[in-house]
Amino acid sequence: MSAIPQKATGEIHIRGGVRLQGKVKIQGSKNAALPILAATILAEGESCLKDCPKISDVYRMLRLLQSLGGHVRWEGEGVCVSTGSITTQDMPADAITGMRSSLCLLGALLARCGSIVMEYPGGCVIGKRPIDLHLQALEQMGVCFHEEGGRICGQAPKGLCGAEISLPLPSVGATENILLAAVTARGCTRIEGAAREPEVEALCRYLNACGARIDGIGTSRLEIQGVRRIHGATYRIPADRIVAGTYLYAALGTRGCILLEQAPCQHMHAVIHMAERMGAICQVTREGLYVQSLGELVSPGLIRTGVYPGFPTDMQSIALAVSTMASGETRIEERIFEDRFRVADPLRQMGADIRQTDPCCLRVGGSCRLHGERVRACELRGGAALVVAGLMAEGETIVTGCEYIERGYENICKDLRELGARINSV
Repeated sequence: MSAIPQKATGEIHIRGGVRLQGKVKIQGSKNAALPILAATILAEGESCLKDCPKISDVYRMLRLLQSLGGHVRWEGEGVCVSTGSITTQDMPADAITGMRSSLCLLGALLARCGSIVMEYPGGCVIGKRPIDLHLQALEQMGVCFHEEGGRICGQAPKGLCGAEISLPLPSVGATENILLAAVTARGCTRIEGAAREPEVEALCRYLNACGARIDGIGTSRLEIQGVRRIHGATYRIPADRIVAGTYLYAALGTRGCILLEQAPCQHMHAVIHMAERMGAICQVTREGLYVQSLGELVSPGLIRTGVYPGFPTDMQSIALAVSTMASGETRIEERIFEDRFRVADPLRQMGADIRQTDPCCLRVGGSCRLHGERVRACELRGGAALVVAGLMAEGETIVTGCEYIERGYENICKDLRELGARINSV
């Protein structure tokens, strides 16, 4: 049996109008698991990652690690990875172009092998997402880049060395690539303006568990003292704050009452605060996050995305779907990605009153009555937003393009059925 199971894509059928009730356990974080899997390239010996999510992006990353010479095996809810013999050759192009997070292989492979040739990374179409910051930072550490045949070619002829790197933007991906390159580089690397997202913190904690020396974790100033080698470790992937937020807002939109077991509440302040402004009652408990939404759904006025600890761009589409049924007008400002309003058209098809006033701003007329339609997901979080819209809508909603949703949700249908939703994949 393959260590990397494949999921069948199809359609999701939803009959709306049911209040969500019950409890559901939150899966491991996609955005933490992927760079940590890339980091196993640096570790001598085996790493066992508990609560690793079984999603298509993780399967792609494991396939890439296997293509490089790594060994992978699933054990219960975790995956064990060893990368004793690694080569930069023969990485499957479709696995690289299929997800943006493959870019974090750049720093790891340069640190391990001293050179790399790879396709430009892909993923969801939600904006330009240039990689200049990654390349410029790694160049400061001794890497020479050029393009050949549409692929990125990089080489560090004298090895990687520490550097003082100031990021003009707190890019999560660039911060992660610098970390991966710096862990075994000569000397000390300092990152000013580092991303503070919990997923960056998780990567740092995994690397330190492997013997790295990283200070300033959770702040915008990271200091990495290079070490000669790091070893494998057992590490638990933190719960996915975006999956937890998705189900929180699904409860909000359906006027439900649910418990999100093991929700990472300490990293969800902006999402919880916005839900409370819209009428939810949220209570942090030992078990996770208790959410109750039995009253009127009201507009928060403004939802503006921002870097952590601001409102996450990954939650914007889902908040947009819920705001269509809130009383009062809502203004949505997207400040991270310039093409993250692709879900607006299918929501309009379902009856939403959405007007785009400029490239980064929507106005949403509230108190809409959504109705079921056949709609297509065009990217991961937009697909989840359509599922949430289907839960709130009258009649049957059919969501196609489910391969996008499978990139980040282990089994969204099963999770929502546990909360009472009438939802199935076919």
